[in-house]
Amino acid sequence: MGKTLTSSALNILHDWVHSESLRKHCYAVADSMKHFAQLRGEDTDLWEAVGLLHDMDYERHPNLERSPTEGHPFVGVAWLRENGWSEEICRAILSHADYANVSRETALEKTLYAVDELSSFIVAVALVRPTKSIQDVDVRAVKKKMKDKAFARAVSREDIVRGAEELGMSVDDVIAEVIPALKSDADRLGLAGTSGGITNP
Repeated sequence: MGKTLTSSALNILHDWVHSESLRKHCYAVADSMKHFAQLRGEDTDLWEAVGLLHDMDYERHPNLERSPTEGHPFVGVAWLRENGWSEEICRAILSHADYANVSRETALEKTLYAVDELSSFIVAVALVRPTKSIQDVDVRAVKKKMKDKAFARAVSREDIVRGAEELGMSVDDVIAEVIPALKSDADRLGLAGTSGGITNP
């Protein structure tokens, strides 16, 4: 098979999602997934594809009422199954939604949950820096913003903490891995910053 899972996943994401912010969220989660796969000696193509696809149906079927059977992520997973995507991938996507009642067992499943909300949060922290650059974000800045309840209110701090616990890592250590993952893709994420030079935070 010439095409990688990641390139197929990117095509699906672009077909299903037209919101630039939701696409960027999926890119950020995919970057974090790829980074953790490299750390753990796992299949980077598979892990990155899961990151790209985990919210593929969110724009069309947001499931704000958190139905345990319909809407996001069930619509996307049903489509993926019909189109021959593996059960490993489908199960991981289901497991990132607590209300789907699919327990997180594998490193893939636990990592997706741990980096999903956190990736968005770190992007938000970068965007409020004067430079709007991910290069100016460190663990301390992220932890400080986590304490600010008014900042990025939609992001669940509880999910971030629980995700790190399930991975067997401290929140600081997970943040310290997600930041370089996002730095590696700063241009696509719109986090390369406004200034040409290096700036001090």
